[in-house]
Amino acid sequence: MLRVSYASAAAPGRANEDYVLAGPSWVVVLDGATPAPGVEPGCRHGVPWLVRTLAGALAAGIEGGGPLPEVLAAAITATMEAHGGSCDLGNPHSPSATAALARRRGDRLEYLVLCDSAVALWRRDGSVTVVRDDRLDHLPGGRPYSLELVTSLRNRPGGFWVAGACPEAAGQALAGAVPVAELRGAALFTDGATRLADWYGRAWESLVAGAAEPEKLLAETREQERARGVPHGKLHDDATAAWVSFPPG
Repeated sequence: MLRVSYASAAAPGRANEDYVLAGPSWVVVLDGATPAPGVEPGCRHGVPWLVRTLAGALAAGIEGGGPLPEVLAAAITATMEAHGGSCDLGNPHSPSATAALARRRGDRLEYLVLCDSAVALWRRDGSVTVVRDDRLDHLPGGRPYSLELVTSLRNRPGGFWVAGACPEAAGQALAGAVPVAELRGAALFTDGATRLADWYGRAWESLVAGAAEPEKLLAETREQERARGVPHGKLHDDATAAWVSFPPG
């Protein structure tokens, strides 16, 4: 069993395109990709629908015990089918999301990360292992990336991978497992919440400890954004933090 607490905050004035869902032994955190202005996504449903539908499909499969990449691939396929044939899923701008999953199976915590969300494992010796797929940070040419570059490298070898309309992306996720006995806890974050470590100098050990009070952590993120600005991208992003602990018994 897991004990999970979480908070999710939309960027001010926008619908929340993050989504978090938890069950007795698992938690799922998704971060939908906001479409670029003026781009036709070929989908009538939108990003909030995608993350809700993908989370529901993950919930339907994650307790079955299959490897997490296979669970994610099946959920992507189910989500594609849920479009009902009414959307152009071959459109390179069709809705997509990053994913961070954790599941307890017996005495091990399994995890999966696809794209730039994160799973942080807080070990009993006080160290933190951060699992994050950073391929989006290493596209050719450096930031700011052009829309054309991102489009050409999404779900492509040598580029980066996201959950959307390509079940094969799940096989590119970072996945593993760690004995629960080695952990104090674990945290899952979207990149809107990891800004505190990425941009504002907070140590990962402090960030993970702060995830036990996720509402306070997200409030601090907003304070830092307003006070210090951002090096690139949106001033405010949707932000989600989930804290996982292991009750006895």
